[in-house]
Amino acid sequence: MRLHTARRSALPRALPRLLGSLLLIGAAGVSTACAAPTASAAGSEAAVLAPRPLGQLVPVPASVRPGGSPYSLNDGTRIRVDGSSGEARRIGEYLAGVLRPSTGYALPVTTKDGTDGIRLRLGSRDSKLGAEGYTLTSGRGSVTITARKPAGLFHGVQTLRQLLPARIESDSRQKGPWSVAGGSVTDAPRYGYRGAMLDVSRHFFSVTEVKRYIDQLALYKINTFHLHLSDDQGWRIAIDSWPKLATYGGSTEVGGGTGGYYTKSQYKEIVNYAASRYLEVVPEIDMPSHTNAALASYAELNCDGVAPPLYTGIEVGFSSLCAGKDVTYDFIDDVLGEVAALTPGRYLHIGGDEAHSTSHEDYAKIMNRAQATVGKYGKTVMGWHQITGATPVKGAVAQYWGYDKTSAADRQQVVDAAKNGTRLVMSPADRVYLDMKYNDQTVLGLKWAGLVEVQRSYDWDPGTYLAGAPADAVLGVEAPIWAETLTDSDDIDAMAFPRLPGAAELGWSPAATHDWDTYKLRLAALGPRFTAMGIDYYRSPQVPWPAESASAG
Repeated sequence: MRLHTARRSALPRALPRLLGSLLLIGAAGVSTACAAPTASAAGSEAAVLAPRPLGQLVPVPASVRPGGSPYSLNDGTRIRVDGSSGEARRIGEYLAGVLRPSTGYALPVTTKDGTDGIRLRLGSRDSKLGAEGYTLTSGRGSVTITARKPAGLFHGVQTLRQLLPARIESDSRQKGPWSVAGGSVTDAPRYGYRGAMLDVSRHFFSVTEVKRYIDQLALYKINTFHLHLSDDQGWRIAIDSWPKLATYGGSTEVGGGTGGYYTKSQYKEIVNYAASRYLEVVPEIDMPSHTNAALASYAELNCDGVAPPLYTGIEVGFSSLCAGKDVTYDFIDDVLGEVAALTPGRYLHIGGDEAHSTSHEDYAKIMNRAQATVGKYGKTVMGWHQITGATPVKGAVAQYWGYDKTSAADRQQVVDAAKNGTRLVMSPADRVYLDMKYNDQTVLGLKWAGLVEVQRSYDWDPGTYLAGAPADAVLGVEAPIWAETLTDSDDIDAMAFPRLPGAAELGWSPAATHDWDTYKLRLAALGPRFTAMGIDYYRSPQVPWPAESASAG
């Protein structure tokens, strides 16, 4: 996943901010001026108060038909949900929790039918919507969101949030009006896999910080959350059969901090929280390399029986499980079995990248045994694209993180596997690795894959990026964020935003809609929303941010 040898420098920490509630409520509102407005100021205010155009969304919807009168929330608005669906009720309560702090309205959630208010409906007969699509219709009396399945209803709610003024995301009462433009949206995703990865191994992130990121992902209709749970610098999940993995292997991180790990209860809490936002968790246990934390915890896992010291640097590829020991396969079985039992999702990710100190024969032996173990526990194998150097099992998913400097031979190996049935998730490092520096002045991040400004991150197509790979082999796109230099939520915000919404759009929106010149305008309109949510994002000069959010950052 990472090719670098840079040393980690001391990093200034961002100013502390309130994280707000776990319902994606930000810490700061949009201020209003006190002086009498000039003509130009009045025009600007009118523009701010006007409903957001239906098509000014990220991800951009598949179909938009503007027209008719806007809908306005007021102190009598009710959220009406299907009485037969507990999930519809829960989504309604979620929406109310987002809207109440900023509006000050009661917004009761009711199963009583009516033609007014915000109406959430399940049971659409439009098969084109699939499991995640929705329709949204707005008029003078109501906003109605209809879907076939709860996930689609939830995604429609995220669209409604973006159609409301940015200050809706504030955690304190704000001035209205709260209007939604008239018209209709019909929307469904291009890809079924739209992911983001968080590296909690190089630096540990608390449950609260992880939940905050999940909430941010949900707003952009991302449906998969990949957790990188083990690496050389730290082991982050409790394993009953190998307890020192967490208690010792999890006791440090890059730079020598105290690290940490998730108890099984905490991991379940993360999984359940993600599920409540319709994200599937993909846990990763990296092997055969990126295993120093495990090797340091148990000497018997080393070929020479000697445990190495804990590691706090950022070099890669030096560690390896021992292919010739039976205990290695006991370890793999125990760990994957326990993680599988905690994870209701379809996938187990077994890493497989940067095994520079492992022979090809040993690599293939370990990865093929691990794949069989994943199948034994009823899960689908995922691995970094180097897994194609072993023998991918039927249905395996290879996550392609190659970039412009990836060799033709490596690319062809992945293409050949895709032609033979291996499915692909696209994560090119020089496009959607969110820890890559924006420019040479970026304090955080690394640049081994190059500098990745916002346009470069957006301006590519997952379906055609890997020349020769069948388009139907591509399941979707994932944006990883590695944590060599990131230590808290502020750091995640600075590197993920504003690039993350673009990755989400590449996964959701039709390929024909991908256009930088129109996207940058829609992205610019998100600036005040980032601010209202307490996100101190990178103000890229490539994006025409509105004046209220154009200060240096």
